[in-house]
Amino acid sequence: QVQLVESGGGSAQPGGSLRLACTVSGIAFDVAVVAWYRQAPGKQRRLVADIASGGSVGYGDFVRGRFTASRDSAKNTAYLEMTGLTPEDTAVYYCKAYHRSDPGRESWGQGTQVTVSS
Repeated sequence: QVQLVESGGGSAQPGGSLRLACTVSGIAFDVAVVAWYRQAPGKQRRLVADIASGGSVGYGDFVRGRFTASRDSAKNTAYLEMTGLTPEDTAVYYCKAYHRSDPGRESWGQGTQVTVSS
């Protein structure tokens, strides 16, 4: 059974930074695609970044160079480093993982709240 556990959420002031982590178990991490999504109240869940098994990263348009996604195979963990936070970044952040050969079988974490306010 694939399990994902997010951590690192919390509160930040505008312009501040937070680092999220997603630890994955139950799947060979080296062949897993890991993605970060977020969902603000009353809005649809949106892709923030996805990290291919080989390490290449794609970002949502709204990231605009502020976020950096990465993965550490030694720790079975993916990260989302967020800088230049604005109140519009307030959302629950989720990570998702699936085997690169089986994209239809995805697993989600429970989410971690990020709140940006002054």
